[in-house]
Amino acid sequence: MNGVNEITLIDVLGTDRDEIVETVQLMIEKKKIYGHLHILDQREQEVIRKRFGLSGGEERTQREIARELGISRSYVSRIEKRALIKLFHEFYREKAK
Repeated sequence: MNGVNEITLIDVLGTDRDEIVETVQLMIEKKKIYGHLHILDQREQEVIRKRFGLSGGEERTQREIARELGISRSYVSRIEKRALIKLFHEFYREKAK
C-alpha cells in the first residue's frame, strides 16, 4: 500500500514532520508527569499543573501563577523547582528498576 496516492498523517494535519514528533513527545511527557503528580504536595501539584498547562489550559508564567495564588513570583519559582526535582528523582528511580 505504498502507492503514489498514499496520504500520510502529515498531509492530513498540514504541518511538518518535526512539529508532529515534538507534539507527540510532549504528550507522552505530560502523561508521564500525570502519572507521578501524586508524589507532590497540593501546592506543588497546583503550580506544576498551571505552569505546564496540564489542566487542559495554556501554560502560565510564574508571574501569572503568583498573582493568581497571591504569593511572590520567587516563591512560585521555588515551589516549581522543588516539584521538578521530586519528579526528576521519581523518574530516575523508576528508570533504575
